[in-house]
Amino acid sequence: MKSDIEIAKEAKMLPIAEVAKKIGVSEDDLELYGKYKAKIEDSWWEKNKNNKDGRLILVTAINPTPAGEGKTTTSVGLGQAFCKLGKKCVVALREPSLGPCFGIKGGAAGGGYAQVVPMEDLNLHFTGDFHAITSANNLLAAILDNHIQQGNELGIDPRNIVWKRCMDMNDRVLRNIVVGLGAKTDGTVREDHFVITVASEIMAVLCLASDMKDLKERLSRIIVAYDYSGNPVTAGQLKCVGSMAALLKDAIKPNIIQTLENTPAIIHGGPFANIAHGCNSVRATRYALKAADYVITEAGFGADLGAEKFFDIKCRMAGLKPDCVVLVATIRALKYNGGVAKADLSNENLEALKKGIVNLEKHIENLQQYKVPVVVTLNAFSSDTAAETEFVKKFCEDRNCEFALSKVWEFGGEGGIELAEKVLKTLEEKESNFEPLYKDELSLKEKIFTVATKIYGAKDVSYSKESDKMLKKLEELGFSNLPVCMAKTQYSLSDDQTLLGRPEGFTLNVRDVYISAGAGFVVVLTGQIVTMPGLSKTPAAYSIDVDENGKITGLF
Repeated sequence: MKSDIEIAKEAKMLPIAEVAKKIGVSEDDLELYGKYKAKIEDSWWEKNKNNKDGRLILVTAINPTPAGEGKTTTSVGLGQAFCKLGKKCVVALREPSLGPCFGIKGGAAGGGYAQVVPMEDLNLHFTGDFHAITSANNLLAAILDNHIQQGNELGIDPRNIVWKRCMDMNDRVLRNIVVGLGAKTDGTVREDHFVITVASEIMAVLCLASDMKDLKERLSRIIVAYDYSGNPVTAGQLKCVGSMAALLKDAIKPNIIQTLENTPAIIHGGPFANIAHGCNSVRATRYALKAADYVITEAGFGADLGAEKFFDIKCRMAGLKPDCVVLVATIRALKYNGGVAKADLSNENLEALKKGIVNLEKHIENLQQYKVPVVVTLNAFSSDTAAETEFVKKFCEDRNCEFALSKVWEFGGEGGIELAEKVLKTLEEKESNFEPLYKDELSLKEKIFTVATKIYGAKDVSYSKESDKMLKKLEELGFSNLPVCMAKTQYSLSDDQTLLGRPEGFTLNVRDVYISAGAGFVVVLTGQIVTMPGLSKTPAAYSIDVDENGKITGLF
């Protein structure tokens, strides 16, 4: 069996200018990064912004398990299947982070015969967007510390600095550090912190900004600290918005590459869904909607995280209205939720399947709360039995969902025809009446309670002393109208990753809260979630290598 990287290396890629031409993007509107990747210039948007929007299809999944679900693989394969059916389609995805690539998850280019390419470029430095975001984030941190060193005109309280440095790598020892040690000229001694780049507010700002003007306005609103009187201090007050925007001037442009079957793929931005808002950029989605009749996009991790934030944050802010949702599951993952050990997942076990399918059931119910039609797809494995598949099919159809098998990993677009036809049938027969889960005017605690009870299945919410105090402060500062961005483990509907299936009657524990004023949401940290991941005992980096000819191995 060939590995993903071996399959990707055998791909017959077209020059990116030819791929872009399929969706009406001429070479004059491309900024080429070599032969197979490019950025789409603002000039294309200005010429096409009044085009009619295509249909927007979100791909999401059940809670991830060690058995694997294949959400990105399904997204890519579905896009290829639409093209095989003669439809004008674009895949709109997030960029991968180096953290999980060298950590435990590996890359994020899809898998098998449903990948985006060039796979190595995408998973490593790509077009440099994440480096630009990292640099802008750390420029703001440097200017903040320099302001304090040079007299602290704004009266910043060094004990109340909330802006953190970042890097795009898993590095647990940087979560809590001390800076400013040494001589007086080396700065003020204080506690500092790092987050991974995908959790930086700059990432969220870039992904939610509609243009350069909006980007700069959002950057200026970022709260970096509080002064001795408790008033917020912003990036705008530190006079570094222009220089940060200069670092981001190319990063704000969406990237275009292709799938193994030469389907156009617009890939831009990459916030994690368990600690950030989990969606690709608004600009990428808007460009795709103007360029194609059908747009396949995805949101990170399970529907309780990525899809909720796609609906309640991204769609709310950008005015997007999804037409359909594809919910990905595997029989193996459902049996894992039913208590089967990973080593035994290949054996037929209808009892475990019946027990674990409650996780899928909850995600179906959650998505239907947004009044968007749902199509459930099983990412097929050779170990799946006819009885298991039939059970899941009937379970979904009894809940008013279309159902289809997906075999895109093995067969590419051809293996996604059944799913594509079910999505097209749903778009024709079922109307989307999308609306967010909660209203803007609710208090922050009411929004948190709504997500906790209606999406996660919690009975109640508890708050630490610190989070309670911060919520009151944010209400006083006028931020109560913002949506909430819940940071929670991806492995469970609850904030306890060991609770599989469909936990009920639990209390969601809110540990901390902070404002992302530039992004336009309030981040709520629950359970033991952290914004700087660590490496595992055997990180994926151990297996990655490059030979004397520049051939990379070990990426997956």
